[in-house]
Amino acid sequence: MIPTKRIALTLPSPDGTVAGSIAAARQAEALGYQDIWLADAGGLDALTLAPLLLEHTEKLRIGIAVIPIFTRTPAVLASTFSVLEQAYPGRFIPGLGTSSHAIIEGWHGLPFEKPVTRTREIMALLRTIMAGEKTAFSGDTLRSHGYRQGVTETPIYLAALRPRMLETAAEIGDGVILNLYPRSALPKILGHIRDGAERAAKNPDSVEVVSRQMTVVTDDKTSARAAFRAAFSAYYSTPVYNKFLAWCGFEDAAREIREGWASKDRERTAAALSDELVDDIAFIGSASECQEQIRWCADSGVHTQIISCIQPTSEIYTATLQAFGAEQFTL
Repeated sequence: MIPTKRIALTLPSPDGTVAGSIAAARQAEALGYQDIWLADAGGLDALTLAPLLLEHTEKLRIGIAVIPIFTRTPAVLASTFSVLEQAYPGRFIPGLGTSSHAIIEGWHGLPFEKPVTRTREIMALLRTIMAGEKTAFSGDTLRSHGYRQGVTETPIYLAALRPRMLETAAEIGDGVILNLYPRSALPKILGHIRDGAERAAKNPDSVEVVSRQMTVVTDDKTSARAAFRAAFSAYYSTPVYNKFLAWCGFEDAAREIREGWASKDRERTAAALSDELVDDIAFIGSASECQEQIRWCADSGVHTQIISCIQPTSEIYTATLQAFGAEQFTL
């Protein structure tokens, strides 16, 4: 089946509460959004919040971008997916990802080792368990023997950045999740997704591509760019995202960020994200400017646009939310 173009909103809500997230999801559904995609990086647990949002909305698809593959076992994930699929058929999309050294090693105290191997092994185990088969698996990073549950038909999406993982995600996943890419690199990103799909004898057009789009509808571009730098300069200092930025063609910026962060020079780190580079990654400007850029991504091959307001004052959040409601925007 060929995925449709979809408009989505990222949560948790700006106030970071369960009640606020439920209210935001209901507001988004009333405005015509088709999806809500949750983050799972601390604070509100996404796999706990997801069923609450499903229960308090009628048609929204709820996705997670992303569940770290190191923090939950395949049996825990499969049993959770089974509950959500039985309770809310066809409305839940789990996205798995490797996360980062900072989160896995720093927050959780777990080793961040062999991420691609771990991804392949967790997917192999999930496919076995969700097919209703008993596990008998010993891999490099995971093992499971004797576990069985009922058949679960939940699709699983995988997050990816660089070529090997992009191709792996399209090969063994049901969809691919992108994040924080410069739009100038999108053609080669999508090219690797097609390569991975074709290697698995899939129709590349059947692999849904989902992306969180950092968006600010505002007249004050300078302030919005500063908000982006404040939020993501540290992100791009991590090995995963620093290498990704360099691979996308911004080697000098990646080096400046890496060296600035290592020397604890936060101004140098932030300054490496030039206005031009920020504008290549984020969607900043008037409603019509942001809509045009989001529509370009949709026409280029990103199926689901997850609007993520990165400067969530009440006024800007409302302007950004409304700009992509059904009355003002269609794909």
